[in-house]
Amino acid sequence: MCQLLGMNCNTPTDIQFSFEGFAKRGGLTDEHADGWGIAFFEGSAARCFIDHRPAADSPVAELIRNYPIRSYNVISHIRKATVGQVKLQNCHPFIRELWGQAWVFAHNGDLKDFNPSLQGDFLPIGETDSELAFCLLLQTLKNEFGYRTAGNRPSVAEVDEVLRPVCSKIAEHGTFNMLLSNGQAMYTHCSTKLEYIVRAHPFKAAHLVDCDIQVDFGAVTTQNDRVAVIATSALTNDEVWTPFEPQSFLVFEDGQPVLKNGQSLFL
Repeated sequence: MCQLLGMNCNTPTDIQFSFEGFAKRGGLTDEHADGWGIAFFEGSAARCFIDHRPAADSPVAELIRNYPIRSYNVISHIRKATVGQVKLQNCHPFIRELWGQAWVFAHNGDLKDFNPSLQGDFLPIGETDSELAFCLLLQTLKNEFGYRTAGNRPSVAEVDEVLRPVCSKIAEHGTFNMLLSNGQAMYTHCSTKLEYIVRAHPFKAAHLVDCDIQVDFGAVTTQNDRVAVIATSALTNDEVWTPFEPQSFLVFEDGQPVLKNGQSLFL
């Protein structure tokens, strides 16, 4: 299986600390050595880096570890190949345009007998079941809402309402743990295993699981900052991470979960 990392914030934040530990799982502390990728949103666009080499020794990953790119939404993925060869076009995250926005997607799991009927607007470049699922999600959104522009894009709640049943149907074919973002919100589906943590004032120090690195977040944040980090498994060993419930769909916005299985978390 692959591993996922996502970050959703209320202020542009760098992901260097989390990525430092996460990248170690790409061939050093774990077996996910068949490529990796990361995408940073900048407004409606996304800056995406992918490499077919293991993240633990990739020169591109070294750049990310040392380059503090700040973003409201970040998606990263380290791959253990099960469907599709080890090559660049099969590396996550995948990116497409819809309604004048970049949409970024990464998936962990295997989908069996999954052959969706795609109509041509969104087609896979590589060979993975993951990219097929991504194309189906975007096709469903476009079929539901049609052509939209910046002034009349569907709301986060409207997108959630359409995505949830599609993700449930895809999950009938196997394991479908996924992260999807358009730069505004982070949409997540968990079949088996995802965890998250929300860091907010008062901030504390945290220590990584996969290497001996600690950061005092209180020294590098403000009282108004809030950051949600989502991962396949906890990245730190001195914080309390919240496990997702199996077959759940959560939406994160402004650094916190706002919708769970279609219900607002602020009623």
